[in-house]
Amino acid sequence: MPRIGDHPSLAALERRHGRVAPGVPAALDALQLEALRLRLDQFDIVHCHGEFAHAALLGARRRHSLTTVHWRVDELDRALFFAGFPDLPVAAISASQAAGIPASNRAGIVHHGLARDRYILGTQPGAHVAFLGRMTDQKRPDTAIRVARAAGLPIRLGGTIDVGNPGYFEDRVRPLLGEDATYLGPVDDARKAELLGSARALLFPIDWPEPFGLVMIEAMACGTPVVAWNRGSVPEIVEEGVTGFVVASEAEAVAALGRIGQLDRARIRARFEARFTAERMAADYLALYRRLLAA
Repeated sequence: MPRIGDHPSLAALERRHGRVAPGVPAALDALQLEALRLRLDQFDIVHCHGEFAHAALLGARRRHSLTTVHWRVDELDRALFFAGFPDLPVAAISASQAAGIPASNRAGIVHHGLARDRYILGTQPGAHVAFLGRMTDQKRPDTAIRVARAAGLPIRLGGTIDVGNPGYFEDRVRPLLGEDATYLGPVDDARKAELLGSARALLFPIDWPEPFGLVMIEAMACGTPVVAWNRGSVPEIVEEGVTGFVVASEAEAVAALGRIGQLDRARIRARFEARFTAERMAADYLALYRRLLAA
């Protein structure tokens, strides 16, 4: 089956001008949508992750399409979008996210998955805990540092400084860094595997309605337990007392770190394999495609 990313004109432009920088601008979004329009009749199902302009292009094909939204859906612009496209099937990435999608749009829930061999079980963790994510007030790396310090554990932090709010890192995170709190900067997949696989636990102190939280299952793939705040998708991803602990405060997180040695890393990896592999995700999406085609 062809992919829209295979558009020949885009490939030719990349050969002439080099690869497009990360963060596709609106001009290239339009180019991809034009490629879709020209080839729309070649697809049984069109599955879009490019929120949200494709909905207008699909027209009568909307009922044989699927949209995955990778952001929160409880804001006003999303509500207006869904009201304008009540016939657009949407696959939620968590039950928490699905609760904010109108019933007419809900096609099902498909949790994210990872390639089974992308990360391996880390059986001999070091002394540190890990934080991985954008340096932003939604992810709260400053909270992670305070919790680790209160628990007497060093912490290593990886992730990009949020371009939309760089002052947060300078004002709230950098002053907390020290010998026991190290900022590694952005990390690629290999460094991510090392950071998570060697950590005693992942701290996930989110302060927003997290639609999924991919780093939680990346940690589980390494056998690393997760201590996460009870917001958004967290209670459906983290199995209390099995793959980690769900907490509501810094004090609860400190206490959870004191119990982290009770969790079995091999069992955490097994729960990842049972719930969050790419094979399971693909099977769930195929089931939705078949349901849409049957309808």
